[in-house]
Amino acid sequence: MTGDHYFTAQPTSDAPTREVEFSVADRDYRLTSAGGVFSASRLDPGTAVLLRKAELPDADTTGDLLDLGCGFGPISCVLADLAPTSTIWAVDVNARARELTAANAARIGAADRVRVSAPDDVPDGVRFAQLWSNPPIRIGKDGLHDLLLRWLPRLAPDGVGWLVVARHLGGDSLQRWLTEQSWQVERYASQKGFRVLRVTR
Repeated sequence: MTGDHYFTAQPTSDAPTREVEFSVADRDYRLTSAGGVFSASRLDPGTAVLLRKAELPDADTTGDLLDLGCGFGPISCVLADLAPTSTIWAVDVNARARELTAANAARIGAADRVRVSAPDDVPDGVRFAQLWSNPPIRIGKDGLHDLLLRWLPRLAPDGVGWLVVARHLGGDSLQRWLTEQSWQVERYASQKGFRVLRVTR
């Protein structure tokens, strides 16, 4: 046993690779995952709900899009595929996750548009048209709040954030907290115990 979590910066656990297959918007994806990253063996159910219920970008979408806590890159790859003129910032503290996301972006032909970065390596001046996240609830409430307070203010004035949180892990209380922080928060959808939140200024 190791002490690795999906938010461990440098995982030391074994990393046998595996293929993860899923479909979004009638497109099929086959990505490589490995141990030591979030939901290593499948598309996480919350991420699946987010990609099924939120308003996905399209060919007319431009600007910088943020995948916060990218894991092995399923959200980044979907965004890059659906919005071919956008730049996707895939951000994760986990070095193995970043390596996998970079490899998967190359696999779908989007290596030139998916910028894989540690949090501190994203230039301060970048503002995001969209923020997408299945946020790391397991880091604790204080850590989660700090994370969102760091990244949501980097939305462009007309930007939108899409978050998915399990109801039993605090989805409704997170919605209330974000509202208290003066964000406009809409419970956009609910499915299979998950809340999809649309966040704007």
